[in-house]
Amino acid sequence: MSAIYEALEKGVLTSDGAMGTMLQDRGLTDGGAPELWNVDKPGEIEAVLEAYAAAGARFITTNTFGGTRGRLAMHGLEDRLFELNKAGAQIARKVADRHPGCFVMGDIGPSGDLMEPMGTMTLESGQALFTEQIRGLVAGGVDAILIETMSDLGEVEAAVNAAKEVAPDLPIIATMSFDTNLRTMMGVKPGMAITHLAGLGVRIIGANCGRGTDEMTLIAQEMVNARPDGIFIIAQSNAGLPKLQGDEFVYDGTPEEMAKWAVKMQTMGVNIVGSCCGSSPTHTAAISKVLAG
Repeated sequence: MSAIYEALEKGVLTSDGAMGTMLQDRGLTDGGAPELWNVDKPGEIEAVLEAYAAAGARFITTNTFGGTRGRLAMHGLEDRLFELNKAGAQIARKVADRHPGCFVMGDIGPSGDLMEPMGTMTLESGQALFTEQIRGLVAGGVDAILIETMSDLGEVEAAVNAAKEVAPDLPIIATMSFDTNLRTMMGVKPGMAITHLAGLGVRIIGANCGRGTDEMTLIAQEMVNARPDGIFIIAQSNAGLPKLQGDEFVYDGTPEEMAKWAVKMQTMGVNIVGSCCGSSPTHTAAISKVLAG
């Protein structure tokens, strides 16, 4: 059995928080490619992940959310796909190895393409797309494949098939973003997601991003209610909602609020609790402290 499943059998674990907003604070400009920092500024990526691990995160996420070919092509980086994904995984691996019991999630975000019939991506072409990204992540030493912020079950399935092809022994974690009246942009409900993805053999399923902790609580409850045997649930809420302050958006969720929400998640039966946009290691520390207590 995977060490990740064994750890989850023993208690509720904390995952990390936002990467994008942390890098923007460190000088990443709008329109810049975060994945390029895995090679050009690896020390910055390492510092962010180290802060999360030191704050108590048992799962840290590689800086590879936009590491598929189409997304990298927007920055002229498609020829460096393997290099950037491998480097992102190696940085996270280095951090996790300093913190016993910390796992590396190899991060895959949406490709940006729509599935047929609305778009041109098929299960086969999607699988090929994700396969090349996962090869880089596995070469860098990840412990699990994280397929996150998805809205289309078909795209998740393509990524799951790719993970099974490249790394059949690694756990797969899949999260969808339910930000449209408690559905994904493609109309998927939380209960439907957990049933469908469990049927594909995914054992860690959940939700990330979204519209703050109140909605995430409702989403997590639907998932818990529909959970098949042997399935673990992950919830990673945004730190509140973005509010315009001056000329920038600031998320209004405090670490204290995220900690109260984490207790609700633990009581409800969620297995991994983390945060998403607008969060920081301070939020992670607050979550980790209450889950440990």
